[in-house]
Amino acid sequence: MLNYILKRFLWMILTVWIVITLTFVLMHSIPGDPLDIGDIGGSTAAKENLRAYYNLDQPLAVQYVTYIKNIITLDFGPSMTSRSSTVNDMITSGFPASLTLGISSLIFSVLSGVVLGVVAALRHNKLIDHITMVIAVLGISIPNFIQSMLFINYIGANFDFFPVARWGTWRHVILPALALSSGPMAIIARLTRSNMLEVLTQDYIRTAKAKGLSAQKIVVKHALRNALLPVVTIMGALTAAVLTGSFVIERVFAIPGIGQYFVNSISNRDYPMIMATTVIYSTILVFMMFVVDILYGIIDPRIKLHKKEG
Repeated sequence: MLNYILKRFLWMILTVWIVITLTFVLMHSIPGDPLDIGDIGGSTAAKENLRAYYNLDQPLAVQYVTYIKNIITLDFGPSMTSRSSTVNDMITSGFPASLTLGISSLIFSVLSGVVLGVVAALRHNKLIDHITMVIAVLGISIPNFIQSMLFINYIGANFDFFPVARWGTWRHVILPALALSSGPMAIIARLTRSNMLEVLTQDYIRTAKAKGLSAQKIVVKHALRNALLPVVTIMGALTAAVLTGSFVIERVFAIPGIGQYFVNSISNRDYPMIMATTVIYSTILVFMMFVVDILYGIIDPRIKLHKKEG
C-alpha cells in the first residue's frame, strides 16, 4: 500500500509540473505585449523599467527557471494590475472565501446527493423517487449562473436571512453554495440511485435479508458501501466542476474570492496572477484525484494492490 501511495504521489507531482509548464508556455505564446494593456505601460523608458521589474526582459528559459523557483518558494511576485498588492497578498485575501465556498459546496453536494439517491432507490417508482429525479434533472439542466440569478431575485431579495453581495457569516454561503453544488448533487443522486438499485438485487443482499438483518444495517453496511464506489471515482471530476464553476458564482454573488482576481487577470493578461491561480487550482484538483485513488482502494476491500502495480 505504501508503494502504491508513493507512486501516485510522484504522478501527482509530475502532473502539476506539466500543468505549470503548459501554463507558462501558453501565456507567453499569446501575441501582444501585456504591458500595452490598460494603464500599465506609459513611455518607452517606463515600459522597459516595468519589463525588467516583472522579469520580462529575460530569455524565456531564464523566466521559466525563475517561475519554477518562485512556485517552490510560494512567492508569486507582483501583480501587473494591482500596484499596491502582490499576488500573494491578493491570494491570501481571496483564498479563504473561495475555500469556504468550495468546501461547503462539495460537502453539500455529496451528502445531499447520496441521501437523495438512497431514498429514491429504496422508494423505487414511488412519489419520492419521481420527485428526486425531477430535482436531479433540474440541477443538471439549469446552469448554475442561472440558478444564482433566480436565488438572488426570488430568495435573497425577499428574505433578509439570505444576504447577497456581502460576505462574512455562514448565511452568506448558503445561496452560492446551493447554486454551485446543484449540478454535482444531481449527478451524485442519479448515480447513487442507479447503483443502489443494482446492488439491492445482488445475491449477498438476499442472503443478508434471509439472515434477518435489519433493513438499516443491510443498506448502510452492505449496499451503500458498494454503491458509493462509482461516486468516489467521479469525485475528482466533480471537484473540477465545483472549482471552475466557483469563478462564475463568485462574480454573480460578488464574493471576494480568488475568482474575481482570476477573471480580471485574464482580461488584463496579468501573467503572475493567471499562473498563480492556475497552479493553486490545478494542485487542488490533482490532489483530490490522488485522494480519490487512495479512498477507492480503502473503500473496496476487493481491490488488491499487487507489487507489480505499486
